[in-house]
Amino acid sequence: MSNIFTRTELLLGADNMTTLANSRVAIFGVGGVGGYVVEALARSGVGTLDLIDNDTVCESNINRQIIATTKTVGRDKVEVAKERILEINPEAKVNIYKTFYLPETRDQFDFTKYDYVVDAIDTVTGKLELIVQAKEAGTPIISSMGAGNKVNPEMFEVADINKTSVCPLAKVMRRELKKRGVKKLKVVYSKEKPLTPNIDPNETKGGRPAPGSNAFVPSVAGLIIAAEVIKDLTNFRNDDKVN
Repeated sequence: MSNIFTRTELLLGADNMTTLANSRVAIFGVGGVGGYVVEALARSGVGTLDLIDNDTVCESNINRQIIATTKTVGRDKVEVAKERILEINPEAKVNIYKTFYLPETRDQFDFTKYDYVVDAIDTVTGKLELIVQAKEAGTPIISSMGAGNKVNPEMFEVADINKTSVCPLAKVMRRELKKRGVKKLKVVYSKEKPLTPNIDPNETKGGRPAPGSNAFVPSVAGLIIAAEVIKDLTNFRNDDKVN
């Protein structure tokens, strides 16, 4: 095995590292949360990563997105993320899709090819379609709930969507998923009540005020998601013995 992952193998064992090397994970959205998911999965030895995002890096991303620097502003996020992955693990396979995932673009993706799917996108319609498609394919999925306008990274929890509380996005998702017959969904969410940001009328996203964010909340959410993916792919838990 490459020396890159020897420290991880000491904890997970050789068999689990082989499992990760042979796994293919799709990350939908590679921004504040998704970028850290990608980073951790690449550094954990996941062999194939599919990155889906149509956004470009902008200056306002630099405060919280791991792929955003003054040198990457203006570039496609998936291109920057791919370069970073290959600098970490040159043996990784990276597939990029410069598109936003929406009901109109769903046919571009065959979810039966994935071992795991990460939902780190913003739009409710896209999230719902993504979750339904993954469920129909029988592919495990974990979904990120709202991380904007929050400042306490200690408030994140992993739970089934039906056991969430406080989070406004999770409330909407619970209701809409129930209509679509989705009974279970693993999510990462925060019980912290969102703050009301000081809104600059020039800072809007999709016609809505852009949410406030920081370096530590989206990153923690992304790293928690990545940890869940690794544990689920390997069936590894803290009391397991490494081989």
